Amino acid sequence: MTRPLDSLRPHFYKARPLGAVLLALWATASGAELVNGAQIPDGAQKVGENRYRASRDFEATLDYYKNVYPTSSYPRRSIVNQPGVKAVHISNPSGKNFEGLNIYEANEEVRIYVVPLQGAAKPAKKNEGKPVRKTK
Repeated sequence: MTRPLDSLRPHFYKARPLGAVLLALWATASGAELVNGAQIPDGAQKVGENRYRASRDFEATLDYYKNVYPTSSYPRRSIVNQPGVKAVHISNPSGKNFEGLNIYEANEEVRIYVVPLQGAAKPAKKNEGKPVRKTK
């Protein structure tokens, strides 16, 4: 009678896929910057308010965001797909901190824009220079 190597159980070891996914998420998320609650990939450079230049190409940036924000929970839609320009919008269904992310490629450069909440937009400037004229 033979039995499996050093095991009292007849079942062989099965890898747990959830552990591999969590490890991959941890590896991609480590050291990432948060902007208004949205995660920005490592190596991205700030180029303006809520705007970043990605250090990766367009497809690699989208793959990064597939791991960080799964497509099942964060819907995506193509904004533009013209020669030389690609753009994808990732919606934030929770509506907390940011509305979504725009990832676009133009002029061989990949940019990320964190779309702020509508209520978080800067207030309009008031006309302080002109006096208000009352009518009778």
